[in-house]
Formats: sequence, structure tokens, C-alpha cells
Amino acid sequence: MGFINLAQYNVFSYDKIPSTQTTAIDLIACGRAKDHCVVVANAQSDGRGRFRRKWVSHHGNLYASFIFFAPERDAKISYAMAIAVADTLINFGVSPSIKWPNDILVDGKKISGILIEYYGRFVIVGIGINVATNPTVPEYKTTKLQKYTDVSVADVLSRLMKNIDKCLRTDFTTIRERWMSMANGLNTMVKYRGATAELIGINENGALVLRCGTRYVLAYGDEIMF
Repeated sequence: MGFINLAQYNVFSYDKIPSTQTTAIDLIACGRAKDHCVVVANAQSDGRGRFRRKWVSHHGNLYASFIFFAPERDAKISYAMAIAVADTLINFGVSPSIKWPNDILVDGKKISGILIEYYGRFVIVGIGINVATNPTVPEYKTTKLQKYTDVSVADVLSRLMKNIDKCLRTDFTTIRERWMSMANGLNTMVKYRGATAELIGINENGALVLRCGTRYVLAYGDEIMF
């Protein structure tokens, strides 16, 4: 393990660990990690996404869990993080889209995922970005950043940290507008809880807005199928 200060972040750096999310929780629990810390690893043996789905984590990609002080849960933070990741890709000349609730796509293929968990008075934001490799998974197609540009994991992490800080300082009205401009499947029909609905966007409180016939439905964190 290494410990450095980078761009106002305290960085806990590892070669290979089970999970950056689990390590972040452990560091908070023992009082070693506080606001603006990040756990990074070159590889994970037990990386996870939402609903504890396996996140394939070979060497060559970015695996990071950011720790921020969060006395209350805030649904809007996921959008700021999605924009920060999308802006990072844009900085390297790539055009992303955002798939509800936590995937970043390039050319319709998944290049990044975001996992948000709360522990005590902190929020832990796990971000994985395929840089040098992309896994083969049966559920969806994947891609990697180096398919489009010559960039290192260190370059991506440095830019991502700056973009996260910028997005956390940005008002939600602006974040919401940018998210809507990059949202995948906006104004198309999707499946939600077994019913067909139109994906309208997100409201001022961070809820997903769906229209089922003449009825509008607000969703927080639920999955939709395209």
C-alpha cells in the first residue's frame, strides 16, 4: 500500500485488493480515512457493482473509491459523479452517453460504472473506468478508453479528481441540464417494474421521471430496461 496527497486528495494506493469499496469502508471504520480520500487499486479480486454484481477488475484499468463527508443522503450526487466521469472522457476526446442509473457508454458500449454507498456520515463513490482492457460479459457490450486515445490510468485519475471537485461545486440545475443532454434513451420507451413507460428525464430533486400513459412516476435508484 502507498499513501500520497494528490490534487487535494489523500490517496490510498494498492496493487491488488478484494475491493476498493470494502477497503474504503474499513479505512473509515478505523478512523484513517476522512473527507476527500480516495482508495485506488491496480486490480480487484472481488470488485462489485450495484446489487453486488461482479465487476471484472483486471490490471490496466481505473478502480477507485472516493470518500466524501455526507451527513445526509443526497440522490443528486450520482448525477454529479456521472457528469464528472463523462467530462473526463470528453477531456480525452471521447463522446460518452449516460445510461440510468450509473453506466457511462461510448458507442453504445459500457466503459464505466459508478457505485454509491453510504457508511456512517460518509458517502463512498466507487468508479471503474476501462482504460487498457475491457471485460467480456454476457449481459452487455463493453469498450475501453485506449481504443480511442493513448492515455494512462494516472492521467485519467488526475483529470477525474479535478472534474469531481468541479461538479461537486456546480449547482444542480446545471448538472441536471448536462445530464439530460447526455442521457441515453431520453424520450424513448423503457420497461419499468414490468410496465412500459416513456423516459422523460430527471426532476429538480434527482428523481427519474417516467410517463406511464397519462400518469407520471418518480423513481429513485430503480433499474429500467431499454
